[in-house]
Amino acid sequence: MTPATLSRNLAPDSVNSLLTRLPTARVLDVRTPGEFESAHIRGAYNVPVETIAEHAREIGTATEAPIVLVCQSGNRARKAEDTLRTVGMSNLHILDGGMNAWVAAGLDVVRVRKRISLERQVRIVAGAVSTMGGMLALLVNPLFAAIPAAVGSGLVFAGLTDTCAMGMLLARLPYNRGASCDPAAVVRALATGRG
Repeated sequence: MTPATLSRNLAPDSVNSLLTRLPTARVLDVRTPGEFESAHIRGAYNVPVETIAEHAREIGTATEAPIVLVCQSGNRARKAEDTLRTVGMSNLHILDGGMNAWVAAGLDVVRVRKRISLERQVRIVAGAVSTMGGMLALLVNPLFAAIPAAVGSGLVFAGLTDTCAMGMLLARLPYNRGASCDPAAVVRALATGRG
C-alpha cells in the first residue's frame, strides 16, 4: 500500500506497518496533554484538538508525508481532520478506534504518567452528578430531579452534535494539562520530523 492509496481510516496494524515502512509518516495526537502523557504512540506529536484551528496553516505546510490523526476513540481526530482539510491538506488519515484500538491490539505505547482518559472523566463526572441529583430528589426535594435531567439532556446533545461541553471544561483542568505542551513548538518539530 503506497501513501497515495491509503484509506482515510487505518486500522492499528496498518498504521504500525506504515510507520515502519515510511519513516517520514507522522502521528499527530490531538488528545489533551494529560491523556498524551498517559499513553501515546512512539514518535507522536501532541497538538490538542482545541488548538488545531490556530495552527492549521502551519500544520498544512509542515509535511507532504502521510499524517495519522489520533485521539482516544476517533471522534476528536475526525474534528481535527475536518479543520485541517479546510487548509487543503489531503495527506490525512485517522487511526480507526484511536488509542483504545491501538492499546487493544497490543502495540507499543510510551507511558509517561498514568492518567484517566478525558472520556472516562466525563462518564465519571456525569454519573456522579446524576447520582447526587437523584439522591437529593429522593431525600430532600423532588425539584433536584432537574440535575440528572440536565446532565442527561447534555449527554444527548453531546451525542447528537459530537461535541461535549463537559469534556471541554474538564480538558482545561490542571490535571489534564501536561507541563510541557507547546503547540507551536510541536508544529515546528512536526515539520522537521524531530520530536
